[in-house]
Amino acid sequence: MFSKSLLFFLVIYTFSDLSYGQKDKKFFRKDYTYIESVQSFYKIHSVAKTFNNAKQMCAQEGAMLYYAENVEEMNAVASFWNRTQPNLPWVFVGLTDQMAEGFFETVDRRPISEVYSRWQRFQPDNHLNNEDCVHMDLIGTMNDYKCDSKTKFICKKTLQSLQWNYNCNMPNLDYIYNQDIGKCYKLHRTPMTWADAYAMCQIESTSLAVINNQMEADYLAKLTKTTPEPMVAEQYQQGIYHVGFHNRFREGWQTVEGTPMNVDADIWYKNKLPQNCYEECGSMFFNGRLVTTDCNMKSFFICEQKAIATTSTTTTEPNEESYML
Repeated sequence: MFSKSLLFFLVIYTFSDLSYGQKDKKFFRKDYTYIESVQSFYKIHSVAKTFNNAKQMCAQEGAMLYYAENVEEMNAVASFWNRTQPNLPWVFVGLTDQMAEGFFETVDRRPISEVYSRWQRFQPDNHLNNEDCVHMDLIGTMNDYKCDSKTKFICKKTLQSLQWNYNCNMPNLDYIYNQDIGKCYKLHRTPMTWADAYAMCQIESTSLAVINNQMEADYLAKLTKTTPEPMVAEQYQQGIYHVGFHNRFREGWQTVEGTPMNVDADIWYKNKLPQNCYEECGSMFFNGRLVTTDCNMKSFFICEQKAIATTSTTTTEPNEESYML
């Protein structure tokens, strides 16, 4: 017979797991599909990329370029592929011999002998000494191919590898939760243009940070001071951080959410509201003041996530009815 205290622990653990337990809900990202039989999430990218760019895109989404562990996974993914994109003839998979000719390995450095491999007849042949990456077709046969060709691809995230940022209700652990503001933030230290920064936030299923008031401005200014400055070889605008407002459509300054900018004038640089000018994108000084910038200027940037998980702070002991799960 369980003690009352042990039952109470089991109840709290179970309810907590159901509230936050993304592994129970089988959720990674809304653009990924979970396949129960192989306990992994998959996304077929419809925009063709080179092998290295495909690998990078998967990594940016918190996943990796797909390869099959075994014939069961290959069949499961092929079924998903045939059901959703039956006219797609082949995809890049996460196998390559770029490091050493003839030694094929996975993108996470496992020898091909440990995973699924079924080569087409007379493959791999390294045609013209220029085929170091791998295509797979719908029936699971592979051939080596040029890495710099552009091909569609599949990204994969295993359920086992999934870690969850409970405060931010997302799989990305790099985002920091601010309880007072009710948002999560990530400061990116790779300089990008405003448009590329916007795209990077979208890849992470977030958006460029929108500053609505002085409290948010002050917090982001503090965030810039507490995040270590990296060594960056390329030229970029120091002390400036791209954030989520712009006038790219010449319709007036607005946030990336499509709402007009309505923050107080004292949050702007020199306490002046922006006017229509050649600078069409928005940034923030290290001190939290907003400023208009050239969209092509490279700088660091800040992404935000608003979909915060609701936590329960109830500490009262449950009654007997609550033990009936």
